[in-house]
Amino acid sequence: MAEKKKKKRKGITTKAKKKEAVARAIVRKGVGTIRINRRELSTIQPLYVQEFIREPIELAGGITGEINIDVIVEGGGSMGQAVAARAAIAKGILEYRHDDKLKKRFLSYDRMLLVDDPRRVEPKKQLGPKARKKKQKSKR
Repeated sequence: MAEKKKKKRKGITTKAKKKEAVARAIVRKGVGTIRINRRELSTIQPLYVQEFIREPIELAGGITGEINIDVIVEGGGSMGQAVAARAAIAKGILEYRHDDKLKKRFLSYDRMLLVDDPRRVEPKKQLGPKARKKKQKSKR
């Protein structure tokens, strides 16, 4: 039995999280293509999600023509995945450039571009339908 070896992806790898969504971005030299889960960024719907993911690329300026970005996103909902992908792209561009001015621009625009959101869903407790909500008690 010949086992397949997993290909080692060359380039800069970054990771970002939002709730249950985890995004891994690979940044390498190229012609400026951006793919999320093997789909071109321009095919992602709705349009506001596409523009939301494109924000760090526009903030970075002219660098986008010389790099390719591949993002793999797993888990969570559609918006959580979009936030995680956006943060992974921003971190990847920053690691590729090593530019303090760009880092300050990202942080002043939106801190969530570089800092993962630590909030997670609280587990459900007994005696209620959700984490905090309990059954209503009758006084009479």
